Amino acid sequence: MKEAIEVVLRSEPGVALDALIRMPEDQWYDRKSGRVQAKELAVPLVAFANAEGGYLAIGIHNGAVEGVVPARANDIRQAATDFTEPPVKANVTPITAPDGKVVLAVRVEPDDQVHVTGKGECYLRIGDENRRLTFAQRRELEFDRGTAFYDMHPVEAGMSDLNQDACADYAHTIGSSSIEAMLNARGLLTKDGRVTVAAWLLFADNPQALFPNAHVRVLQYADRDRGTGSRMTLMSGHDMRFEGPLAQQITKATQTVAKWLPNLSRLADDGQFRATDIIPAKAWEEGIINAVIHRSYSMQGDHIRVEVFPNRVEITSPGRFPGLANLREPMSIVRFARNPRIARVLAEMGIARELGEGIRRMFEHMRDAGLVDPIYQQSSMGVALTLLDQPMTAPIRDTLPATAMRILTLLQEQGDPLGTTQIAETIAIARPTAIKHLKALQSARLVVRTGESPRDPRASWRLMSPGERM
Repeated sequence: MKEAIEVVLRSEPGVALDALIRMPEDQWYDRKSGRVQAKELAVPLVAFANAEGGYLAIGIHNGAVEGVVPARANDIRQAATDFTEPPVKANVTPITAPDGKVVLAVRVEPDDQVHVTGKGECYLRIGDENRRLTFAQRRELEFDRGTAFYDMHPVEAGMSDLNQDACADYAHTIGSSSIEAMLNARGLLTKDGRVTVAAWLLFADNPQALFPNAHVRVLQYADRDRGTGSRMTLMSGHDMRFEGPLAQQITKATQTVAKWLPNLSRLADDGQFRATDIIPAKAWEEGIINAVIHRSYSMQGDHIRVEVFPNRVEITSPGRFPGLANLREPMSIVRFARNPRIARVLAEMGIARELGEGIRRMFEHMRDAGLVDPIYQQSSMGVALTLLDQPMTAPIRDTLPATAMRILTLLQEQGDPLGTTQIAETIAIARPTAIKHLKALQSARLVVRTGESPRDPRASWRLMSPGERM
């Protein structure tokens, strides 16, 4: 959001209404006609409450102030109570235009409960859409709520324990009159005035005093394998831990990865060979930002790791995927922020961008670079993202059968060579079918067969390296 709505609402009515008309609808903002039925507001109210919260401006239509007639205003004020279950927390602020027309600005708070409409339908705000969830997705959302919103819990600290300069700078950014007003506006204080986890992680000089593992660690390896013991390939002096407030961690981590990431000489669009990072910067930067925003800060035992290899970048963060995740179809993932207050502040600081689009942008950046799609793996403790220097042109991606793509993804996830039988058994296909698709991948110069003879039963398959394709 380019402008903080709280600033808009404190402006003169004419200025405020003009801004509400011009502001783009996004993750936190939606407009509705003054003729909207109160029961129809249940959808955006539920969607905002199930995501990061947000604002509804009711009484604006087709780029003009339409207003809400008095007879309808009370029904709108009661919509959250009458048409959502459990009732969504919403506050209504009237804005009166010079001609007497009234627009109702509704502030919706995020909640740790899953809300539904009076019809029992569940919605989630994704970008500028209110997306209806299936029954299975709703169940997953309910399961995730058990670990959500830890960032609103209090810590044993007060406002004076935060970095006052950093707080003042951000307060100025969003137009708050004071540090306390800013902290309240962003839900960074509890009702009794205590500092929350989010405020501490964002604005304390040393958040690690209370959260020792709330940091980003960047490592670089000389080989594709980490190795163990005397064979460990970690490069000397290339194991850095970045602490401090979250924005500082992101900045220092991205600067370090940019310095350490290998590059290759590749043919550019202008016909010249140029040094190019093996992984596009926008992809791994997005991965780091997402990890910091969405990691589980309630899990004290681990930190975020960014590992740089000669052929890939791996980013691992504590906590399972925050949202409704089918990792076999990452582009379809529906997510809500595990830490909505952290997400919003970092977005308004200009560090994060449109929430909910990070995964899609990573896919776009990797595809634009002619590389395979990002690979997600999830364990009981966390999520690992792999960005691999493995070419995949659009024509090949579009023509390879789905089964061949499954085999390729398996080899990418595994890392080590696999035998034909292992591949067939893992993705539940017949061995002859596996052979057919492996040969297609081999013809596309994506995989390599290693064996002593064409009929060697111990032969295995691995990804073709960039050097082998040159």
